[in-house]
Amino acid sequence: MSELQELLADNLVFNHIPFPIIIMDENGQTVWCSRHAERVFQIESDSVKGQINPYMNPEKAALYKCSWEKMINSKDPIRLEDVEVRLGNGTLTYTTVVTKVFKSEKEKFILTIFEMDEAQQADSPARELESLRDGLDESFMMLYFDEEFLITYANPHFLKLSRWTPKRILGKPIWQMFGDTEEDHQLIEELMETLKKGEVWNGEAKKVKKDGDFYWVDLTAIPMILTGAETYYIFLEKDITEAKETQRHLEQIAFIDSVTGLENRHRLEQVVNEFIEERKHFSFVFFDIDHFYTLRDVSNSDTEKELLIEFTKRLRMYFSDSLITRTGLHEFALVTPLSHWFIEGFLAYLQQHPIYIQGTAIPLTVSGAVTRYPEDQQTFVHLMKASNATIKKIKERGGSAISALTADDHERLNRKALIERRLIHALDKKNLEVLYQPQINLKTGDVEGVEALVRWQDTEAGIVSPDELIPIAEENGMIHEIGKFVIETVCRQLKDWGSRDIPMNVSINSSIREFRDKDMARLFMEHLTINGCDANRLTIEITEKFALEAEAEHSIVRQMKQLHQKGISFSLDDFGTGYASFRYMLLLPISSLKIDKDIIQSITQQEKMQKLINGMIQFGKSLDLQVVAEGVETKEQLELLRVMDCDSIQGYITGHPMTANELETWMKNA
Repeated sequence: MSELQELLADNLVFNHIPFPIIIMDENGQTVWCSRHAERVFQIESDSVKGQINPYMNPEKAALYKCSWEKMINSKDPIRLEDVEVRLGNGTLTYTTVVTKVFKSEKEKFILTIFEMDEAQQADSPARELESLRDGLDESFMMLYFDEEFLITYANPHFLKLSRWTPKRILGKPIWQMFGDTEEDHQLIEELMETLKKGEVWNGEAKKVKKDGDFYWVDLTAIPMILTGAETYYIFLEKDITEAKETQRHLEQIAFIDSVTGLENRHRLEQVVNEFIEERKHFSFVFFDIDHFYTLRDVSNSDTEKELLIEFTKRLRMYFSDSLITRTGLHEFALVTPLSHWFIEGFLAYLQQHPIYIQGTAIPLTVSGAVTRYPEDQQTFVHLMKASNATIKKIKERGGSAISALTADDHERLNRKALIERRLIHALDKKNLEVLYQPQINLKTGDVEGVEALVRWQDTEAGIVSPDELIPIAEENGMIHEIGKFVIETVCRQLKDWGSRDIPMNVSINSSIREFRDKDMARLFMEHLTINGCDANRLTIEITEKFALEAEAEHSIVRQMKQLHQKGISFSLDDFGTGYASFRYMLLLPISSLKIDKDIIQSITQQEKMQKLINGMIQFGKSLDLQVVAEGVETKEQLELLRVMDCDSIQGYITGHPMTANELETWMKNA
């Protein structure tokens, strides 16, 4: 078989391109034609080999204002318009032909693609593609994504298995269908980067159903990059959950990690539960290798494996009398009777016994959590949760530390679990409350607007402030329900005030997670329309972290601009505590900024702080932004801000958060 024949055999994809294709040698003689060409021109590939191509050859080339020499020597594709061709039924038609030169065994060949119009073919490309899609639709779970990886189509197979409804899934971003672990994020990023490069991605993926259950699919993701059309992506999925469950069951039986030889998470859970039943005291130690993905990126799969094996050796040497398990890609857990001071010494041991890969020392450190049974936690699940909370805190501080669960940590974890449990009940019964804190114009003394603040007083959890509630809600996904409750409540209140001729502007807080929902802008406008509210009365407050992340996500910026065009304003909250960026201040439709209360609290303490705050005020004004100071509590703070020409203030000195009725009474008496 010649090199060209091998090339054609290996590229059967030519037969799936929905246009006729003919390959010629440099003399214009036919070498090969696709099945589409055979069907359209009613020819047979074997019988026309060696014949001069009647549609495109050295003599014909000149007719199309292009010499054969130019065709055969061009490095770039050549496009020829209005080429006359005769179809199999004898009729003449005109079409566009694209030619591209390639070499095989040092010989030149010309690939010609005839872009036949759909109406010219009984078996048109569109019909073939439609049949292909119908076949795929019946055989696979199928999803379409637009260029920004927002879902535009989900077929019945997918909806049935995942239990999502079109209303809940269409327009949502890709991450909604996957888990929220670091590994999940890595997979999504790898998948998206592959597709953006125009390459097909194939592999196994763990996905999330509407009710939170996981399922596994064999996923093939295909980029559709069409000339003159928007790029989109097709996901074809086969359910392999049963096979994965069988595999997991076999792994549970084996209890052994194939890479390190350590026992796995299933064995860990079994041993911990046995110790708990026997009421044995022990320390549950959780290690997470710092910057593992960075270490992995500078190595290959073989060195990654060697790194894990060498790290395992050091664990075995140092914790010789302990149960050591591998619980994740870069996570290890131990059950040990050893004391805390000895466990902390493992960091020094790693420094004294560095890991060398191909003669290079790998700068490996770990973040470690030590949780005691029964003093700290009493179940395997809570031991794992406590460990994850401690690890997260250590990593936020830079990693390379081993910490025990403190009494404060223990109290916070119990408090967090209580709030999560009670919040579900509160949202169901609508037990949350919205309070309003006034913002006062420093020049006129008038109430310029109010900020809507969600408050919750629970029979078990007590008073839960926004600072405590919002981070928990963002973490467990309930922030969407809270946001919806606040929008509904505020719009109803604006309607009530409007009916009684009480002019009031209200600002509400929103998170990046809420705006990742493509329907967020529609939700705002729906409630404003239902209640007959003026959009100019509403301001959405976002943090600097929100603004920084929104800058990189076109769908969020688009929604913000849509709302801004309708009249809704945006305010940059907690200014001075995050990552201020001139870029996002220009890119996003921000009309005001609020200087953070912690900064305002320091205004009377240092002269430098006064200069800083004055600079922030003047900076805002230079961009024609309204400047609001939060957390103003004393007359001295107020007077300094007045001298600095701050526009408005918000804080206890002028008014605490109040119910709507209390606010109206306060305004009458002010």
